[in-house]
Parts: sequence; C-alpha cells; structure tokens
Amino acid sequence: MAERLNQIITRTGDDGTSSLADGTRLSKSHPRFSAMGDVDELNSHIGVLRQNLNSPFEQALDVFLSKIQHHLFEIGSELAVPGMTFLRDDALEHIECWAENANAQLPPLKEFILPSGTRSAAQAHVCRSVARRAERSLVALNQTEPLNETSLKYLNRCSDLFFIMARLLNQQSQVQETYWRGNSQ
Repeated sequence: MAERLNQIITRTGDDGTSSLADGTRLSKSHPRFSAMGDVDELNSHIGVLRQNLNSPFEQALDVFLSKIQHHLFEIGSELAVPGMTFLRDDALEHIECWAENANAQLPPLKEFILPSGTRSAAQAHVCRSVARRAERSLVALNQTEPLNETSLKYLNRCSDLFFIMARLLNQQSQVQETYWRGNSQ
C-alpha cells in the first residue's frame, strides 16, 4: 500500500472545517460528516463485537462481520467522495440472504425483547441501534444531496440483521431473551 497518511496532526481543521476526499472543505457540523461519523462508529462497534466472538459458531460470524465492515467502509467512501458509488447491489443481497437464513432458525417473536443476553448479543444490539442512527443520518443527507440508494437500503438491513444476530447469538449460547413486560411489573 502506498503511503497515504504520513501526517496525522495537520491543524487544518482547527477552524471548524474538514475536507472531503475530493478536497471540498465543509463545516464539521455538516450533515455529511455526521453521516460519515455514524457509519464509522457502527464499524467500530462491529470491531468490538468481533472481539467478543469465541465459539466455533461465533467465529464463522467473524468472517461475515468482516465483510460488513468492508461494505461500511465503501459507504463511508461514498460519503467522502460525493457522486461516487462504491457499494454494489450484491452487498445488499449478501446480508439479506444471511438474515433470512438466520431468522429461519429462530422462534417467531410474540413479545418485544430487551437488549440483553451474552456479551456478544448485547454488543449486536448496540450495533443495531447505531445502524439505525447511521441510517437516519444518511436519510437526512439524502434529502438535500442524493446518495446511492443501495447504501441507504444496506444500513436499513443492517439494523434488522444485528437484531437477528443478537437473538441467534443468545440462542446458540442457550441464553433466554429478556421480554419487555411494560408497566405490569
């Protein structure tokens, strides 16, 4: 890999702006940077989730999660270079297929569940909620600056996928889900 970042501290952002990969400078409060940050945060939380995976079943998830991290980096690249498309439609198909197969292994939901269970399942719930926030950020940006439709759909699927993954991780570890009981208790 060619040397790309040889100076990390640049001081160019001290004025409250930052540059996109194409050189355009924007306020750090611009919705594009919010979306980039939310996608990056999701990617970081997936990294934490991957470190919690130990069993043979969970190690198979590690490979899958690595692919998701690469896809999220592609979404981040699209945000950093407006008008470019990096995420392909087959990425969406890949996670939809996994989610469908994984959900078929789970009992149907009859009640709302609370984020809980094993450490890896709880971290998958964190990924789910951060994915929803990242999706909202992209939707907000898309209202003023059109984005790759596949990227928007991908983040929508990610939150569903991490919900399914949390349930599956608890099931594989034989940990009961915590059901929401409302005001009755």
